[in-house]
Amino acid sequence: MQFPSRDQVPPAASALEWHTNHLRLLDHRSLPEARVWVECRDADEVAEAIVQGVVPGAAAGVVAAYGIALAARRIGRSADWLAALKPDLTLLAGSSPASAQLGWVLGVVIDRLQRLPSSGADVPELLAQLAMDLHLSDREAARSMGQLGLQVFKRHASQSQRLLAMPGNLAGGSLRGLLELARAAHGAGLMEHLHLCADQDAGALRLARWALEQDGVPVSAQVLAAAGQLMKGDNLHWVVVGAQRVAANGDVISDLGTYALAVLAMHHGLRFMVVAPSSAFDVGLEDADEIEPEDALLQRDGRLQLDVTPAELIDVLVTERGVVERPDAGRIAELLSPLRLH
Repeated sequence: MQFPSRDQVPPAASALEWHTNHLRLLDHRSLPEARVWVECRDADEVAEAIVQGVVPGAAAGVVAAYGIALAARRIGRSADWLAALKPDLTLLAGSSPASAQLGWVLGVVIDRLQRLPSSGADVPELLAQLAMDLHLSDREAARSMGQLGLQVFKRHASQSQRLLAMPGNLAGGSLRGLLELARAAHGAGLMEHLHLCADQDAGALRLARWALEQDGVPVSAQVLAAAGQLMKGDNLHWVVVGAQRVAANGDVISDLGTYALAVLAMHHGLRFMVVAPSSAFDVGLEDADEIEPEDALLQRDGRLQLDVTPAELIDVLVTERGVVERPDAGRIAELLSPLRLH
């Protein structure tokens, strides 16, 4: 990994650039004071960038797909691509084990590797194209989440509203969904101000604040401990969070502090919205009660990193496939049904 490369920054939505033989990542840790780019030339450097927080862990999915493309370019040729890339797939899977989106993306990559033509395929180029397709799909999903979230705001109020969000748990598709939602709500005259609060992941807060300030969205940064007082005295209307993983019944696994925000929101009569791409759903997890507090999913290095917010505390769950109000197992199953288009 090469540090640092200071450069002119493209539009705020572009924190990732693909350059055929390397990947450039906007270092979230440096924002907004400096705009530093990190270059990754193989899967090891991509995994290191995820672990070190250059990109938030839950944003690792698309980044990891490019990492596999880089690994394939390094290998060049192979009679068994799945076997050749297995060490890189394992390494990237371990860079952010709590991210359902990362697991989903790597599953798509593995499926593609299992369906390669018998001969003649340029596999490095094929995997690069797959990563670009996933990247584009991720952006389109964010735009859909923003528009669907805006429709929810419109249904509940016609006047400008004040929001509180926790971007530390809005990484990846969730974070981009929040950014699109904030821009859309501000453009429609439905958002007066957005408070961003964070505890663990200050990098995601800096990224979100910087990106929104580029578009003139009124935003401020707050410590997470101030959330209760803001709810009490600042005339807030919504609390918006994201998800690393969503269980089949709608329980949400996300950054530590999400559960406390949900309880505070209920106490103060605020609506609680979860923004999450469909790739965050883990239908194999019936509910979050299956996860013990000491589970590796919730901890890293012996310290609690994530918590569980039960579905009954969630008013609205927004995905690119649609909106679920008062989520439960039946509504989640309907949302994810292959027969449902949108």
